[in-house]
Amino acid sequence: MEGDKKAGAVAEKKAAAADQSKEVAAGDVSLKELSRRLNDFAKERDWEQHHSPRNLLLAMIAEVGELSELFMWKGEVRKGLADWDEAEKEHLGEELSDVLLYLVRLSDMCGVDLGDAALRKIVKNAVKYPAPSKEQGA
Repeated sequence: MEGDKKAGAVAEKKAAAADQSKEVAAGDVSLKELSRRLNDFAKERDWEQHHSPRNLLLAMIAEVGELSELFMWKGEVRKGLADWDEAEKEHLGEELSDVLLYLVRLSDMCGVDLGDAALRKIVKNAVKYPAPSKEQGA
């Protein structure tokens, strides 16, 4: 009986998580929404105590290592990953997500608005690396 209750609770949690993930259509999620969800996720598990900037950075670096393993020994990989099977692509998506989520959480713990910082950086890069004018290419 106790096992049935636990199994039911686990199934309910999984269904709720699936419903939550469907709330925001793929590609429509904002950094602020990711940040809010990560914060809620950490609070629900009492993980905030472990989310110091240093710990988050080290965890993100570990995830970048796992991401790089997917490309190791493959030589040059073509855009679109035409040579990869669906399982490899799914695994890639998981590892990319791990890196992104740690980066978002790290920026929050450091008090950096990642979206604003990224937009400012694009403007800075445009000044530093101006696009060639059409006349130069002719």
